[in-house]
Amino acid sequence: MTESNDAVIDVRDLVKRFGDFTAVNYVSFSVKRGEIFGFLGPNGAGKTTTMRMACGLLTPTSGSGQVAGFDIVTQAEEIKRRLGYMSQRFSLYDDLTVNENLEFYGGIYGLPAARLDQRRAEVLDQVGLTGMKGRLAAHLSVGYRQRLGLACAVIHEPPVLFLDEPTSGVDPVSRRRFWDLIDQMSATGVTVLVTTHVMDEAEFCHRLVMIYRGRRVAMGRPAELRSAYPNTVLEVAASPLMTALAWLQSHPAVEEAAVFGTALHVSVPRADADPERWRAALTAAGVAVQRLQLVPPSMEDVFVSLVAEVDREAADEGGSE
Repeated sequence: MTESNDAVIDVRDLVKRFGDFTAVNYVSFSVKRGEIFGFLGPNGAGKTTTMRMACGLLTPTSGSGQVAGFDIVTQAEEIKRRLGYMSQRFSLYDDLTVNENLEFYGGIYGLPAARLDQRRAEVLDQVGLTGMKGRLAAHLSVGYRQRLGLACAVIHEPPVLFLDEPTSGVDPVSRRRFWDLIDQMSATGVTVLVTTHVMDEAEFCHRLVMIYRGRRVAMGRPAELRSAYPNTVLEVAASPLMTALAWLQSHPAVEEAAVFGTALHVSVPRADADPERWRAALTAAGVAVQRLQLVPPSMEDVFVSLVAEVDREAADEGGSE
């Protein structure tokens, strides 16, 4: 069933329906030992539902899979013993201290007292909470709560770690620190499956799947997905910015145009990628151009392009019925 002997996670054609609604539609992927594998897509795309099926928390309507050598349908309890899971709303007990939360979760996983004491010290040092072990969880910042949630998820040394939107609502510094921790765990051989809707986090993954409307729309390394982008991206800094955006969106040669930070990213066919021609056209339209240059496509550019293609196909199918 696995596509390689070292696949720790391997799922095939997963489908999940809730009544007439198909949340996940024939999704397949395989993850190797020590790999950070990302699930990238907007809220409601089917990422969490797929993850919950893969870890045995939700029974698929159809499809198959294995995690750490165990079947996701018939051996879910075996998977749970070998899995660390951190959900979007990871449950910390606010009236317990950092130490007590770790003791509680270590007890749930059945760690003997001596081993629990050792692991508690190790994970506190690993996530940078040693100096806060006596502090109530309720008094931690969002970033520190996130670190504690990760520590609770890995206290039993699971070989597989599932992280569902782990950096939601976290500041950029804490987000970067969290990804450093994930990198460290991956380097020790822990297999990590992480969902996110933050496009730039895709760059931290070894490979990723892009999912939209419950479907897998692309899979590969970040660099591979960017290199497959069919158009050229122009970065435009101009004023008034919204006037420039409206003009570009109405231009027949523009595939996509959107605000990107304080500038615009404009997708055009490679044959139409002459920056000076676009600069002259925008100037003639009454827009002051401060910067206009070719840039590599971002992961957001790639995803928007794929989503637009899926939406066009859906519209064509709807129109042909």
